[in-house]
Amino acid sequence: MSRETVLDRNAFLVSETDAKGIIKFANEDFCKIAGYTLAELVGNPHSMVRHKDMPKQAFKSLWDTVQKGNIWTGYVKNATKDGGYYWVFATVYPFESSDGSKGYLSCRRKPTNEEIQKAEILYTQWKREER
Repeated sequence: MSRETVLDRNAFLVSETDAKGIIKFANEDFCKIAGYTLAELVGNPHSMVRHKDMPKQAFKSLWDTVQKGNIWTGYVKNATKDGGYYWVFATVYPFESSDGSKGYLSCRRKPTNEEIQKAEILYTQWKREER
């Protein structure tokens, strides 16, 4: 059984990706919780922290929303470098950087236990539908 990392209530994980989801920036909280150094994250796809329990439908919803220029929010179970996991409530914002390039900014905080339980039920149903 993999080990859960529970976020501190003040933890605020931030990352920036380019339009294709390649990490351009990650803050200290994200690096610490995920177990990667900044150098290990930058230049890699954000999906490197995707947990196998996450249904494809959740990420399809995210990408469909942000590619239309809208803000997406949802619960995400991410994988840590050491094989564990952590839950976040994520808000993903499409934006244009000062150099004119488009990308996404993701801000994540600790969800409540009740929010996690609801997400787990929904995601288990979605995973069954994928089979």
